[in-house]
Amino acid sequence: MRQFLHHHLPKVWLKRNWVARSLLPLSLLYGLARRAHLLAYRCGLQKSVRLPVPVVVVGNVVAGGAGKTPLTMAIVGHLLAQGWRPGVISRGHGRQTHDTRAVHSDSAPANVGDEPLLIHQKTGVPVWVGLQRADAGKSLLSSQPDVNIIVCDDGLQHVGLARDLDICVMDERGIGNGWLLPAGPLREPWPKSVDLLLHTGANPIGGGFQARRELGAWASDAFGHRVALEELRGQTVDALAGLARPEGFFKLLREKGLTLHQTMALPDHHDFVAWPQTAGTRPLLCTEKDAAKLWLHQPLALSVPLTLTPEPAFWLAFDKLLSALPSR
Repeated sequence: MRQFLHHHLPKVWLKRNWVARSLLPLSLLYGLARRAHLLAYRCGLQKSVRLPVPVVVVGNVVAGGAGKTPLTMAIVGHLLAQGWRPGVISRGHGRQTHDTRAVHSDSAPANVGDEPLLIHQKTGVPVWVGLQRADAGKSLLSSQPDVNIIVCDDGLQHVGLARDLDICVMDERGIGNGWLLPAGPLREPWPKSVDLLLHTGANPIGGGFQARRELGAWASDAFGHRVALEELRGQTVDALAGLARPEGFFKLLREKGLTLHQTMALPDHHDFVAWPQTAGTRPLLCTEKDAAKLWLHQPLALSVPLTLTPEPAFWLAFDKLLSALPSR
């Protein structure tokens, strides 16, 4: 079942085949449940929490990664350069805890989630995780009162947190077959109203801005030793990725001219608890998201950074929207 959910179902979502059609009754139930959830907020039975600072939500409408976390880090870097003092909140998918807590540079991924840990380590800004993102935002602002803007990593469908800007990220899949989960990849119906739409791959649905995804020139192990990817050309390497779409990472490695002997496509947020302690004879490359967990067992594995660079027009539109927000 796990193999079907992680590797086969995403392929089903690309077409309206008989497997997808057989799941349409479940999609209908999913859609009704979501509409009932939204209706509770519209009728005042549930209320969204508004934080005292602007909130920017980065998310997507399809299941699986599309580049939300790299974009979150890019936005944080842009805000810092513009003089803002940002903080980041997240649910912390994949963690084993259920409380609201701060992320520290030495936090265990199992306690805070791999993506929040990566964001904090890469940007240095305050990061909090919580099952309720509004609670994470309140705690962050209470502990860091100088923070004047919040970036929410994921949460486009989390209406319990009021937001000022919605940014939707899409990759080359677009909206897939256009059906709701589980018959299709959509978490909610599309089109929907968002402030900015950013494509990290080919643009199959039109509109929005483009971003370029690429790997860094250097990889590093747990001890901080760096190796240029160019030095690995001409030899075979192994690669693993615990992502929603691991093949994207392998493709980028091949585009760098690397020869991949073995590729290991692991489930998103894989915990590596049962990972063997012995290292192989070939260099092993992994994503930054996987590194903190993998290094506990294989510290010589090489972590390869991924950068996402939106086109300049995206930042112009982003800054214009921010400047138009009423002060709170």
